[in-house]
Amino acid sequence: MERATIQDWTFSRVPMKVGDYREVQYRVYRDGDRHYQEIRDPDGAPIHTLELPRGMKLDRGSYEVLLRYVLVDVVAA
Repeated sequence: MERATIQDWTFSRVPMKVGDYREVQYRVYRDGDRHYQEIRDPDGAPIHTLELPRGMKLDRGSYEVLLRYVLVDVVAA
């Protein structure tokens, strides 16, 4: 099975813990039977790729929540 786009590149301004914002772009894709959320800075440099739990189907707002979690709690740690 090949890679398929679930949500194309989306730009977002994510609020951080101390009142600051971080601008990023992200996309959600399927690679085989696994789903991923790939996060990059606005210039395209990789920040983080999150493998989503199997069977997890989300709406667009939920991907934004995951995006903030990854930036605030995973990348900043």
